[in-house]
Formats: sequence, structure tokens, C-alpha cells
Amino acid sequence: MVEESDVRIGNLVWYYDYNMMETVFRVEGILEGYVYNTGLPKSKLPLSKVHPVALETDHLEKFGFLPGDAEYGEDVHTYSFKYNHKDSIYIRDTGASFQPLAQSADGFVAYGRPIVHLHQLQNLFYDLTREEGFVG
Repeated sequence: MVEESDVRIGNLVWYYDYNMMETVFRVEGILEGYVYNTGLPKSKLPLSKVHPVALETDHLEKFGFLPGDAEYGEDVHTYSFKYNHKDSIYIRDTGASFQPLAQSADGFVAYGRPIVHLHQLQNLFYDLTREEGFVG
């Protein structure tokens, strides 16, 4: 289950459809304990039936994150996404989660909580850039 305070319009989440298949959809609205999307049965689902999508390295690569290059001395578990001509988002794959990183004079410094779900990455990107990113 996903919490109402964690999800926002544009996030990707999933539910079990009538055939018990995990079906991913984009949140189009949130109101009074329901998530809305025009493709859903009756166009809405209670939050108790909505689940977060687990974040995987495949998502990072699909959204344009690049892994570090070992030939240049970079950590292959650290992914970067350049969202404008001078700024990038860095995330390290720790195995169980993804840790946001900030670049400093001494290398990278971890900040914030580890990310384990796709909507958390979408929300972090929006918070940092005020742009809709990683829309799948």
C-alpha cells in the first residue's frame, strides 16, 4: 500500500487487476483516500489497493541515468543524470536501495533517505528540478 502523502499526480504505481496481474498506471488525481486514472475500473481505486513500484537499475537506465565508467575511475554503482547544462543527479546502487548523492570537493556525499520505490525517485527529481521527469 502507498500512503496518500507519498504519492502525487504523475507518479507510477501498480494494482492487481481482475486477473491478478500487476498493472502499472500513472496517478492522474488523488482525493479522499482514492487514486484516480481514466484507465482504472470505475476510474478510481482506494489507496489500500495501490502499491509502489520497486525501483530497479533498469528504471534508472530507461530514464537516462548512466552508470559510472570504471575506465575513468568512476564507481560503476553510481548512476548520474544530467538534467541541465551544469547540474546532475547522482544515485548509488547499494544493493537493497538507491542512495542520493551530492558532489563535493572530497567526492560524493550521501544525503536524504535511501530510495526504494520509483515514485520516490520521481518525487526527488521534481523537488530538485520542478520538472516532471521519469514518466516512463
